[in-house]
Amino acid sequence: MALVIKFSKVGRKGESKYRIIVKEKRSKREGKPVDTIGFIEKNKSGTNKKINKEKLNHWVSVGASITPSVKKYL
Repeated sequence: MALVIKFSKVGRKGESKYRIIVKEKRSKREGKPVDTIGFIEKNKSGTNKKINKEKLNHWVSVGASITPSVKKYL
């Protein structure tokens, strides 16, 4: 089971909201995640993000890889 840390899009059209999740590599983007690590919200006033560093470090130590788009925000 190859795990990956990636984005899952949520919210309405025009409102960019993403959850940072841990999933199996072959699953769909909106499929059920193994764990939720944090979120990122982009709006006109700026970017709001919250990431649980303990969960992130745990999943990386277990062997989960991070996608390039998520690495950009970490």
